[in-house]
Amino acid sequence: MNNSLWLQTAYKKKPFPPLDKDVTCDVCIIGGGLSGIANAYFLAKEGIDVILLEKDTLLSGATGNSTGKLTVQHDLVYADLIKQFGHDHAKLYYDVNRKAMDFGRSFAEGDELRSADSVLFSQSRYGTEQLKAEKQAYDVLGIPGQLGRSSELPLKTDATLTILNETQIHPVRFGQHLAELAVKAGARIFEQTDVQLMDLKKRLLYTANKHEIQFRNLILCTHYPIEALRGLQILKLSVNRSYIASAPANMPLQGQYISVDKPKRSVRTVHIDGKTHFLLSGEAHVAGMEKETHIHYERLSTELKDIYQLEPFNYRWSAQDPSTPDLIPYAGAISTSMPYVFISTGYRKWGLTNSIASARIISDQIVGRENKAIALYAPDRTGFGSFLLQALRNTGLVLKEFTGGHITRTDSPICTHMGCRTRWNEADQTWDCPCHGSRFRNDGSVLEGPATKPLDLS
Repeated sequence: MNNSLWLQTAYKKKPFPPLDKDVTCDVCIIGGGLSGIANAYFLAKEGIDVILLEKDTLLSGATGNSTGKLTVQHDLVYADLIKQFGHDHAKLYYDVNRKAMDFGRSFAEGDELRSADSVLFSQSRYGTEQLKAEKQAYDVLGIPGQLGRSSELPLKTDATLTILNETQIHPVRFGQHLAELAVKAGARIFEQTDVQLMDLKKRLLYTANKHEIQFRNLILCTHYPIEALRGLQILKLSVNRSYIASAPANMPLQGQYISVDKPKRSVRTVHIDGKTHFLLSGEAHVAGMEKETHIHYERLSTELKDIYQLEPFNYRWSAQDPSTPDLIPYAGAISTSMPYVFISTGYRKWGLTNSIASARIISDQIVGRENKAIALYAPDRTGFGSFLLQALRNTGLVLKEFTGGHITRTDSPICTHMGCRTRWNEADQTWDCPCHGSRFRNDGSVLEGPATKPLDLS
């Protein structure tokens, strides 16, 4: 397994205990990433009795393997949002993510957060045209963006689109701090507590250690929802994997950068405990569809050396990101038939602000507070033709991988979620499922869901 810079430089804190008895609560949250922690914090502040369950350790999943950008500049997105949803909803998306960023600034301390300009840059005529279209969307929505040409990167850039004074965070230290605040507000957090069975009609959960959790409301913050089949979200999410390499650096960058041309690249630096680290990420592909994944790290390593004149990386890791077909995450009740079961997923690589925004949306629903973004983020929203297309594509992929995988990869273990054959990920030393993104460690234990049971490696 590779190690994330964020996880290796986390605060040294006493772990939370595993659940060792039957409990009841107003709200149970499954998933100890930033999304689950933010939900726990917001609800506990309202006086709600909250329990958060994490099967491993807090922040060791998507949050701990992110790029750490807390920004409203989510790549090229606002021009597309206006086309799909109109001005008001595009502006609403910007507003809720801006509020999420401001919330992060309100409590972060020390190396947990610093200001940085967010910059999109192009190196081609087509990319520049895309930036101009995005700038027009900024102007319509009142987003303070600036078009330019040059950057501090040692790259030839044709154009840049900059939002000044955004933020970047150490996502694990940031999340650890928020977890402390949640506990002080009254939330109960349990690590090493694996939920293996749900009886949603009875509102009961059962852990691997045979303990029961009785809840009134349930929030699934497990990256890829365990119960997503009920609302067909499992047919509406695509899962992509991308790679990150970090190397020691002498000079921190003033900005955080994303290329709009191919190959896609994300660039930033981070200052931790007096040391500066340079982060380069990209090389995305559909999760579980490649075996020789080390080639992606090798490409990043070559660029670190040849373009940025840096030594070989000292940390490398990969991230997995579900995406909805219409750019907006799912945050809310999973279906009208079960209004007490909520999901939060589909962040499209922008899970830091969207985790906080989604947590605010769900917590407001639970306490009965008005939130204009509830309908925009609703998992059961309908009327988008792309939903059907995405469902057909994903269903086709599942059927293909289920039948073809059993024929061509007879030596690969079978995913315990829906029976697809996994693929060995050489670089990360994991078994990855190409159907719905489940991942397993080399000993067969579950690393990421929706699978909940280990592989049979016998």
